[in-house]
Amino acid sequence: MSRPDLLGRGWAFPVLPDFSRHDLAYLSGPAKVRVAIGLILETEPGERVMRPDFGCGLRQFVMQANTVATRTLMQREVFAALDRWEPRIRLREVSVEQGPDAAEVIITIRYEHRADGRADLLVFPFDLGGG
Repeated sequence: MSRPDLLGRGWAFPVLPDFSRHDLAYLSGPAKVRVAIGLILETEPGERVMRPDFGCGLRQFVMQANTVATRTLMQREVFAALDRWEPRIRLREVSVEQGPDAAEVIITIRYEHRADGRADLLVFPFDLGGG
């Protein structure tokens, strides 16, 4: 079994047609895992009717001051959500730093794929100003 098969295959998000194949666009391997991480971070608990506890809850931090305390709470929220909802990865580090704008934070997620131990990194900017 190849590495992409171990990491999964599924629809790309957003769901779009692949006109060349007359089918929906699909992703597999590390790209599929990255999309799944993004979906977890962008989903607020309560948004999914059949799974109301799914998501990360980052929107609770919108309009809060970009302080060390806020960033620490965000770090804990991200770590807990990914640890719970993405079994294909082993988290190595989640850091939340102030971005170039006073209302922006940069969430850096270092992880490895459980299937093959491959290290990966995702950088996720988040606007505390709600814009």
